[in-house]
Amino acid sequence: MKSIKEAGPLSGKRVIVRVDFNVPIVNGKVRDDFRIRKALPTIEYLKNKGAKVILIAHLGEDEKESLEPVAKALKKYTPVLFLKESIFSQAIDNAILEHKKGTVILLENIRREKGEKDNTSSFGRALSRFGDIYVNDAFSVSHRVHASIIGIPKHIPGYAGFQLLDEVKNLSLAFEPKHPFLFILGGAKFETKVPLIKKFMRDADKVFIGGALMNTFFKTKGYEVGQSLVDEGNFGIPKLLKDEKLLLPSDVEVSFGKAHRSVSPDQVKNTETIVDVGPKTIAELQAVIANMKFILWNGPLGKYESGFGGATEKLLKIIASSKAQSIIGGGDTVALVDKLKLEKKLGFVSTGGGATLEFLAKGTLPGIKALK
Repeated sequence: MKSIKEAGPLSGKRVIVRVDFNVPIVNGKVRDDFRIRKALPTIEYLKNKGAKVILIAHLGEDEKESLEPVAKALKKYTPVLFLKESIFSQAIDNAILEHKKGTVILLENIRREKGEKDNTSSFGRALSRFGDIYVNDAFSVSHRVHASIIGIPKHIPGYAGFQLLDEVKNLSLAFEPKHPFLFILGGAKFETKVPLIKKFMRDADKVFIGGALMNTFFKTKGYEVGQSLVDEGNFGIPKLLKDEKLLLPSDVEVSFGKAHRSVSPDQVKNTETIVDVGPKTIAELQAVIANMKFILWNGPLGKYESGFGGATEKLLKIIASSKAQSIIGGGDTVALVDKLKLEKKLGFVSTGGGATLEFLAKGTLPGIKALK
């Protein structure tokens, strides 16, 4: 990939920048602007070079949400003109034509346009008409084969923004890590994470499984998991359970209605739901972390979205105070990093969820390939 610094003179150039502003919105306001802040270095660099910056982003999955709350949040950091019209509207072309050097335009949610997810060549060409060059600064969606990620650079020169370069540089440390190396994996969606579990069973010294993923391991061991989320696929778990590198929680927090308690994994009742790992597990992990030189973590340990983020918060604080080099990723995990104001105390905090997982498994992404 070529860095945006290799793009030559930028004064007066129209620069399309794909950013990831898919941030949580609560009551019409941005709850966590971590991803917005991560895009600022590229935006400011282009502005200072006299470029005309056109931002493309998406919000949500239902294609109905508007980026207007995001535009308001972005205005705290830089003046921005938000355009609500469809990208096929003449009003967009007119606004970009009148666009002055060193200013920023944000287009409406790109996923409102059918050609985005379909990645039609005509849509990629239509988007490319807005710019002289293209910059991808959206690592966290670079695993998507969408028009704004891989379609535009087929028509105009493509470059990597600072955030994208930073992600690739830091996540690549996991390919040649310091040892002892601890890999922590949480969240759900077992099918997408099996390749990582198998990869780091080879590469890491210890692999800890939390989140909804642990429920599938417990069920395979013959434990009662009650109403907990499990995956029914054949993932080769019996073989993984025999590996001495594997660490599973020694206690879990379960809930039934408003009541919840901590129990060993083999004591869960059929009416209960596993919602987090327990305090004994965190104490054991703290002892493991004390001996580690490198820690890679993706995904929360509990049902963070339901208010069970306690264990994840405790573990983040433990890692932040450890001497180990660390990489933290996964949307909900990153939200807690921001809430606890731990970003500067941790080695590197990735903006990606699925993109981070795919990059770690394959060493590249469609959006990265499109820039080469």
